[in-house]
Amino acid sequence: MRFSKTGYTPDQLLHLYKELITPRLIEEKMLILLRQGKISKWFSGIGQEAVSVGAVQALEADEYILPMHRNLGVFTGRNIPLNRLFAQFQGKLSGFTKGRDRSFHFGSKEHHIVGMISHLGPQMALADGIALANTLKQEQKATLVFTGDGASSEGDFHEALNVAAVWNLPVIFVIENNGYGLSTPSHEQFKFNSFLDKGPAYGIEAVQVDGNNILEVHRTISKLVKEVRKNPKPVIVEALTFRMRGHEEASGTKYVPKELMEHWAKKDPVENYEQYLLKNGVLTEQLIEEYKAEIKADIDTGLETAYAESLPEFKLETEVGDMFQPFEQEVKTPDSESKSDKRFVDAISDGLKQSLERYDNLVVMGQDIGDYGGVFKITEGFIEKFGRERIRNTPLCESAIIGTGLGLCINGYKAVVEMQFADFVTCGFNQIVNNLAKIHYRWNQNADVVVRMPTGAGVGAGPFHSQSNEAWFFHTPGLKIVYPSNPYDAKGLLNAAIEEPNPYMFFEHKALYRSLSQEIPDDYYTIEVGKAAITQEGEDISIITYGMGVHWAKALSEELKEISIEVIDLRTLSPWDSETVAESVKKTNKALVLHEDTMIGGIGAEVSAWISEHLFEHLDAPVARIASLDTPVPFTKTLEENFLPIKRLKEKVIDLNSY
Repeated sequence: MRFSKTGYTPDQLLHLYKELITPRLIEEKMLILLRQGKISKWFSGIGQEAVSVGAVQALEADEYILPMHRNLGVFTGRNIPLNRLFAQFQGKLSGFTKGRDRSFHFGSKEHHIVGMISHLGPQMALADGIALANTLKQEQKATLVFTGDGASSEGDFHEALNVAAVWNLPVIFVIENNGYGLSTPSHEQFKFNSFLDKGPAYGIEAVQVDGNNILEVHRTISKLVKEVRKNPKPVIVEALTFRMRGHEEASGTKYVPKELMEHWAKKDPVENYEQYLLKNGVLTEQLIEEYKAEIKADIDTGLETAYAESLPEFKLETEVGDMFQPFEQEVKTPDSESKSDKRFVDAISDGLKQSLERYDNLVVMGQDIGDYGGVFKITEGFIEKFGRERIRNTPLCESAIIGTGLGLCINGYKAVVEMQFADFVTCGFNQIVNNLAKIHYRWNQNADVVVRMPTGAGVGAGPFHSQSNEAWFFHTPGLKIVYPSNPYDAKGLLNAAIEEPNPYMFFEHKALYRSLSQEIPDDYYTIEVGKAAITQEGEDISIITYGMGVHWAKALSEELKEISIEVIDLRTLSPWDSETVAESVKKTNKALVLHEDTMIGGIGAEVSAWISEHLFEHLDAPVARIASLDTPVPFTKTLEENFLPIKRLKEKVIDLNSY
């Protein structure tokens, strides 16, 4: 291994040495604690320390870095107090996740660190968003994100690189190529010879470094960081390295050939750099002893503090309360009485436009939303008014764009992400249910992202453009879900969702876009989130529904004038308004839950179960449910009409009324 100290002072060389041995000494201690059962799991970075240390030392303290589970040197390099770090490893309250997540699955705003999730790839899109925010703020800052050679097989890798390339984002993608994804060797992961081959395919620069050579890593990344600050662009850095222990300690290294382990043992980043400094008279044996004694004392002190802390005490209100960023909604009323007739589609566009005017840190992203105005023309004319920086036409990459939205939020922005159709959200599902939904609960980071979802059937669009998929997200704690049924609610609830610093899934029934109009305020206003509306009062039956179901129920009540039907429009599905539902059912004593989504596992199951459990003594009949068939949505009109519950609704209401 060849080192070159050109350009480094002795103090700088010693600083890098001290930073390099710190994670090694911590790891050696952690492995002892693991065997003693004092920590539950450990992902070793022994052999790879030079990559983490070289990278973090090349950045400014206020530049974001996104590490993975073998990057302990990043956390120590950002001077995170060891007692807090050890408390995190032990699941203590003073750790960064309050005992809710383990090891390096955390972030710290104070230290400009955004931790990983177990799915490995998604953090790369977050780096895109953080870098985009820096670009929009015209700040000359770089963002650095780590990934591994194994994770490069994931779609998130491609999407994040592609977005960064297309948008010229100042992101350094450091790929730690240690030859294995757990036990699977590289030749079973990919066909290419080197990650240098990846750069030209995306139109970006790619460089390779000896990941065990601290000076080469630090010098290379320092140079690249300076370049991308002045001239924003993404860069791939392939760091060739090797982990000397298992993927995690339980897996071992028996799958690694002995000669390969011996080869990389000779390239140990700590030992080789230490010997180089000794040989060049920069380091002495006495200094080594002093440094190690100081670091070990800090480790012991940190552990003593962490050990003294008891495990978190369970408090229901805290666990549930920490799902969302605290926010007290103040309902906004229009500034004037001016009103005009607007279609559903116009109300959505109006609310989005006024929110963009209200929040200069709001960015809207989606496929074809630029000059084309979106497939439903929601954003038509927006580029002329707000510019291309805030109305961002995106590549076809739902996962990366949702992740970019979260990255924007981490760095001080708000984001609205348009799914071209709600069906396509499957391609971004992981970012929603594992990043947006969990990030505040895990480490107190808000997710100021609204995902707009054109949804629903009735337009002959077939199985992949017609699904009602709100129940997928209803089951996921940490998401708020809104599904308006009319233009007034659509505008007011969209504005409310954008105001709040929490993740929203906002469903818009596309069959209502141009078929329904209403006189609504011209000015900005909001509607209370979590509050249902009684759209029609009645005495005999309560129909609890939302979206298109509201119109079906009201149309039926006009037809069945002999039955007095009360129609409850939930509007917000999570959290849903059980109080309004209870008041209605106590009055009518009969309840029917209606939704367009398929029956099994639908939101109606939860609502009907709640009514049965809490209002049983007020019921004069079993709670009824009606929904679409448990099949995909068919294309042909005759099939689609019978898939939907419209024709079966009348019979169900008559049967319930006569019970």
